[in-house]
Amino acid sequence: MERQNVSSGSKFEKPIGFSRAVRIGNIIAVAGTAPIAADGTTAFHNDLYNQTRRCLEIIRQAITDAGGTMEGVIRTRMFLTNIAIWEEAARAHGEFFSEIRPACSFVEVKGLISSEWLVEMEADCIVL
Repeated sequence: MERQNVSSGSKFEKPIGFSRAVRIGNIIAVAGTAPIAADGTTAFHNDLYNQTRRCLEIIRQAITDAGGTMEGVIRTRMFLTNIAIWEEAARAHGEFFSEIRPACSFVEVKGLISSEWLVEMEADCIVL
């Protein structure tokens, strides 16, 4: 099967050796996605809800670029630096997925690459 690598234009993709998303056949895997603003800075400092929304917007774009739709998302993983406020991330997730209802995990982590990030997300999608 043919492999399609989807780039988000991040300057880190080539040196690290990763793609925002990879599609093989009808499967799309979206890499860890942080709340990055269009200018490359962290979006929405100290705002888990809006950082989660930003991650989901980036994920949606990657899935679209790979030929999929959000309706095909079967799993999301949310890595949070403070699990005590998970409901804020859950609210944003629900706005995108309340009808789709993919399998979802919330995991607390000690830290992410940037201390400004409160969340990082991954998604798996089947092209329907």
